[in-house]
Amino acid sequence: MGSIKIHAGDWGKNTSGGFAFGAFSLPKPGKFMPEGIHGSELSDVEIATEESVKRIGGTVGWGAAGAVILGPVGLLAGLLLGGRKKEVTFVAKFKDGRKFLGTTDSKTFTQMSAATFK
Repeated sequence: MGSIKIHAGDWGKNTSGGFAFGAFSLPKPGKFMPEGIHGSELSDVEIATEESVKRIGGTVGWGAAGAVILGPVGLLAGLLLGGRKKEVTFVAKFKDGRKFLGTTDSKTFTQMSAATFK
């Protein structure tokens, strides 16, 4: 299972989830069992940029947005320049309107992106 660190959004702040076999396992606030969401419910997933973080600013909160803006840009530059870091910070949006800002490994990010094409 690809682990996802959730930084902010509709599934809490500083929580963890996962993606495996085409489905998400995301924490339910106040519940023991996580929520299972099939990947086909994902409407969009994109690498977090300053612009994408600003678009979800109301959900993320400006404090988290400010902390994230520099990280993904540096991370993306590192990936493009052949850096060793293989994590991707991204914004995931679901068809029901919920969304979150998270970080995962590049392989899991690719699998999540592929789920939007089904």
